[in-house]
Amino acid sequence: MQITIEIPDILGNQLQTNPGNLERKMLELCVIEAYRNAWISSGKARELLGFSTRLELDAFFKQRAVDLNYDLSDLKKDLDTLETLQSEGNLATP
Repeated sequence: MQITIEIPDILGNQLQTNPGNLERKMLELCVIEAYRNAWISSGKARELLGFSTRLELDAFFKQRAVDLNYDLSDLKKDLDTLETLQSEGNLATP
């Protein structure tokens, strides 16, 4: 989808004085907002931004002070996965 928007000159000038492609900056802002509002997942954000790993996305979000959408249910799932991997012998125990 292609969208044309008008932005005030003062904002456009500020965006252009910072290094980088204005189109890319707008995409990043849209992806950040969509992620913050839980409209898209981290996987979709990674895909839209062209990152090949979750670590790249995490670093991108960290640089922009974007909190990860990670709650207690996510922690429980991760702990269950860890327990399963340990019990199957697929993960070394400390």
